[in-house]
Amino acid sequence: MIINTGQRTDIPAFYAEWFANRLKEGFVCVRNPYDPHQVSRYRLDPSVVDVIGFCTKNPAPMFPYMDLLKDYGQYWFVTITPYGRDIEPNVPDKHRLLDDFRRLSDTVGVNAVGWRYDPIFFSERYTAEYHLRAFERIAAALERFTETSVISFIDLYPKVRRNFPEAREVAKDERLSLGKELIGIAAAHGMTVKPCAEGDELAAFGADCGGCMRLSDYEKAIGRRLNAPKRKGARAECACYLACDIGAYNTCRHLCRYCYANAEPAAVMAQSRLHDPASPFLIGTYREGDVIHDVPQKSWIDGQMSLDLEA
Repeated sequence: MIINTGQRTDIPAFYAEWFANRLKEGFVCVRNPYDPHQVSRYRLDPSVVDVIGFCTKNPAPMFPYMDLLKDYGQYWFVTITPYGRDIEPNVPDKHRLLDDFRRLSDTVGVNAVGWRYDPIFFSERYTAEYHLRAFERIAAALERFTETSVISFIDLYPKVRRNFPEAREVAKDERLSLGKELIGIAAAHGMTVKPCAEGDELAAFGADCGGCMRLSDYEKAIGRRLNAPKRKGARAECACYLACDIGAYNTCRHLCRYCYANAEPAAVMAQSRLHDPASPFLIGTYREGDVIHDVPQKSWIDGQMSLDLEA
């Protein structure tokens, strides 16, 4: 099966010690965000967990614990964007992130790490020309360390509108014009652009519009075929294979203004104070009235057959 860590928060950046403790103890408890007394308990054991998926803006805090992951398949997305602290107040220096990305790629392999350049929005400072220059510089720095670049344009969810009221939708002509240029830049550096939940409007320019975290991406990362049950994407327009996320909303301290997973910063800081690295839960611990459900788990690897990566 596949365990995901990055739909609700950034575990490598802020909760690496906790996740290392979960790997050592062999299980993790996840509270249902919509029914707080319903708790899913997952085994963390490579005999039943084929791949762990990460999505982070800062992989470095996990580096001391990589030995704990060596028996698991892994797929990492690392987000590197061109925004300053006016937009991403707590994201590390981007030059350091480039170094960390390259180190991660050397550790897990080029097929197991992708670069996210998203969400894209326009402002007086962050113009189309600004994005083109920044994308070119980052793509050049990551050449040969990944073959995947994911892009998306900002979605104005209610939380985003509240925390980033000056943000505006990106018009279709702007998406097509910039997207075409980014696809060309990525190709020049050995990367395929995968738009995230943007439909197929960029396919004509060479984008892979089939989804950015598909089952085939996990398979390529581990070199094995997976007999996985069918699942729907997180949203109607999403084709990604996402399930079994062990994170919690309102816990990412990057406090990016475009974030869909955080409410206001005060809520994030209040939640974060409830974190205990020794707890089975990312936030808090067991509560009276909890109903614990041990999730059925099994390996999805297809007969241990290797995947022909040249096919």
